[in-house]
Amino acid sequence: MKISHPIIKTDMPDPDVIRVGDTYYMVSTTMFYTPGAPILRSKDLCNWEIVSYVFDTIADNDIYNLKNGKHAYGKGQWASSLTYYEGRFYVCFVCHDMGKTYIYSTDDILKSGWDRVEIDEAFHDMSFLFWEGKAYLVYGNGEIHIVELKKDLTGIEEGGLRSLLLTTPKEGMRLRCEGCRAIVRNGYIYLLFIDWPLEGGRREICYRSRELMGPYESRVILDDDYNLPGRGVAQGTIVDSEVGDWYAILFQDRGASGRIPYLLPAKWEDDWPVIGVEGRIPDSFETHFQPFDASPLISSDSFDHKENKLGLFWQWNHNPIQDCWSFTQRQGYLRLTTGHIATNIMDARNTLTQRTMEPGSICEVMLDVSGLKEGDYAGLCAFQGRYGQIGVRVKDGERYVETTQKKEDGSILTSSAPLKQDKVYLRVVFDYRQRKDEATFFYSTDKVEWTQLGEILPMIFTLDLFVGYRIGLFCYATKETGGYADFKDFSIEQM
Repeated sequence: MKISHPIIKTDMPDPDVIRVGDTYYMVSTTMFYTPGAPILRSKDLCNWEIVSYVFDTIADNDIYNLKNGKHAYGKGQWASSLTYYEGRFYVCFVCHDMGKTYIYSTDDILKSGWDRVEIDEAFHDMSFLFWEGKAYLVYGNGEIHIVELKKDLTGIEEGGLRSLLLTTPKEGMRLRCEGCRAIVRNGYIYLLFIDWPLEGGRREICYRSRELMGPYESRVILDDDYNLPGRGVAQGTIVDSEVGDWYAILFQDRGASGRIPYLLPAKWEDDWPVIGVEGRIPDSFETHFQPFDASPLISSDSFDHKENKLGLFWQWNHNPIQDCWSFTQRQGYLRLTTGHIATNIMDARNTLTQRTMEPGSICEVMLDVSGLKEGDYAGLCAFQGRYGQIGVRVKDGERYVETTQKKEDGSILTSSAPLKQDKVYLRVVFDYRQRKDEATFFYSTDKVEWTQLGEILPMIFTLDLFVGYRIGLFCYATKETGGYADFKDFSIEQM
């Protein structure tokens, strides 16, 4: 089976991967989206499908309910560690907005909503480490610490080890070592990190020791930006196959499309992991795997469902209002009902999202606006900090197709056209070709003739959200609640 880069052409950052028998499982970061912490499955390390989510919600509070000016943008669930320990799956992650670390566990990885333990401390970018019969978390940025867990992983071991483990270089660094992934092999502890020198791009660094408390020696094991200067492929882990081959799964920041995983060949030399071929990322390479027939990570949806259950490819922006969405109130449609007053898309609840994909995505939906009230706005959005929307807004009793775009200086640009009918077709085109990173907005009254509305949106990966651009379906009120929009036949196609 031939592998080419990247393996997943969509935002799937901070991968941690384990193998159980002939099956691989991955956890990734989705931050403020819910349900969150997706678990992916593969048998070839290249084709992945989402099989479950670790949690439905992190908390029922103002932060995750987009209330009183609070939110979890850029925060929420961060770089998670995944392990299989004594017949049970575990995921650990930190939420800096909550000041807590969470350990989730299940004996059935295919089911969403795992059991949870809360730790009232924030262990940044941690990794599980098992050594000489004890369990630990290794965590930190630059200053790397270790803390001992209870044997059943249900919390911190009282009186157990808690110490600074090692200090990584500070001078000349834009980003010190973080994103730990710990593995044990041939009597060595290996700690994998990402760092970023002031001169150069992001790199993958390995520290190793035969003793838990060191001393640790280090080596750069990959320093390659793969034709995107400064955007080195780094942060992730290495994993073996049943036949003894080794592979690395790391990610690259590719701009507006997000942080995207790469699969690379790996091997061991003098008990050091070696990633790539002669220190570089090959354009392609062969593996012994047979292709895995995975369900799509991104999918069209007719919305013709018998029960109110979302496909695993959908996630809400923050916690939804559960009684304000339905597939069953009008068969064949997704109904979004306004349940609160919003000022813009960033504090609007019940925005339903999917990832977009490289080299581009064409997204369309039919929208019935007969249920909208004065001040309501419903449609499609290119969702990130610098967002763009196209939809129907009701103003002074009249309906208008309207685009809304947030400009680089924070100002809002709008364009509109009158709408004299209940149904309209909307389209958003995401174009990532040659790092163009642009979104264009269209509407049609008959799905034959399409009209571009508003300016082309320059898509920018901003750190206030820290995620790649997504397509979103939205409906929110600016004056009174109770209005609704009906969406039908959502489609997403790769360019």
